[in-house]
Amino acid sequence: MRKVLLLIPVLALSFQGASAYSDHRVANLDSLENVAVGFTAEKIASASDEELSGLVMAYNGLMNGYLQVNRERSILFARKQIALSSRKGWFARKSDAERIIGQHHWAAGQYDSALFYYGLALADADSIAAIAAVPGNSKGYNEETADDQYSAIYGAMGNCYNMMDSIPKAMEYYRKAGEIFRKRGWNESSAILYYNMGETYREQKDYSQAKECYDMSMNYALASGDSLQISSALKGLGALNLETGHTRKALFFLQRANEYYSLHNDQEFRSWGETLDLMGKVLALQKKQFKVMAFTATGIVILLLLLLFFMRTNWILRKKNAAADKVIEEAMDGAAVRGNGDDPSLTSRENEILSLISQGFTSPEIADKLYLSLPTIKWYRKKLLEKFGASNMAELVSKAKERGIV
Repeated sequence: MRKVLLLIPVLALSFQGASAYSDHRVANLDSLENVAVGFTAEKIASASDEELSGLVMAYNGLMNGYLQVNRERSILFARKQIALSSRKGWFARKSDAERIIGQHHWAAGQYDSALFYYGLALADADSIAAIAAVPGNSKGYNEETADDQYSAIYGAMGNCYNMMDSIPKAMEYYRKAGEIFRKRGWNESSAILYYNMGETYREQKDYSQAKECYDMSMNYALASGDSLQISSALKGLGALNLETGHTRKALFFLQRANEYYSLHNDQEFRSWGETLDLMGKVLALQKKQFKVMAFTATGIVILLLLLLFFMRTNWILRKKNAAADKVIEEAMDGAAVRGNGDDPSLTSRENEILSLISQGFTSPEIADKLYLSLPTIKWYRKKLLEKFGASNMAELVSKAKERGIV
């Protein structure tokens, strides 16, 4: 799950709806703390809604400002935001704080606690949706407010189930968030979402689903015009093709990703470094593949040459054997002595061939059976006819039976 872990924080921060994520660490946290400390219990009890709204904004700034630098203080101000928002019925601010506490538990690997707080945030989102359904409600909530909360919570819950290796459940919540992004036209958030889904599927070796998600991430990134998101989608496609052995496609996507990252050469991105590392792996793999292909081609050429050599050797040997058989046949023809048929004297080979003839085997069959050439078998048949004084095979077999030879 290493690759997904690196990407989840980006995804979580992106699920804030249409507005871009603001890094609150650049804010003056001391000034915000002074605002918060200035509100004693007595002042809070007598403060106007406008003043309390400002206090909640300070809590929210502190909660987010300490998000990645001081877990305890971030949770402290999140709880203060929850307490004040609960008192005033400000469900959106309450939901935000509950989700942040859930995110802290998620980051600590406390997934059950994270899901508990996400569940509280989801209940608040339901309250927002119910209020938003009333036209002109006093809270100023509308459908987009509810969608903003739902998408953030669904994304966070998807991240949590992802880390719990409950991939189908994670995808269920990711897709819920994606439906809202599409409805609202939040293309940048959709691009990040589908990129992370692609990374998850690639970790699971589900390459067809991974490609589908990377392609959708690319489409949304192009629609948003965000070159960094386009770079991420291209990097994902490059990594996918590298894993599946399509090195040429992998290098094509990674080179394009590098070009988009180069538009921001005044900044450093971890994903840019990952892209360059992947390009190095592709080039190394291509070099290895070339060596394997060269070795294989050389092996094939050697095998073909050996095959040709053995075929030629076999042809020459067969030709020599045929010539030798012809010489033997001619020599036997000249040396043959006709017998009188009364008391033929047979060699063991002649007896063997005579027995096969009597059993009805043809000359080619006898040649195959005894591993002799066809001319040699014909010569033996001719010699047997002469020894028995027979004019054909039937007469030969008949005379051999009369003498009890077969």
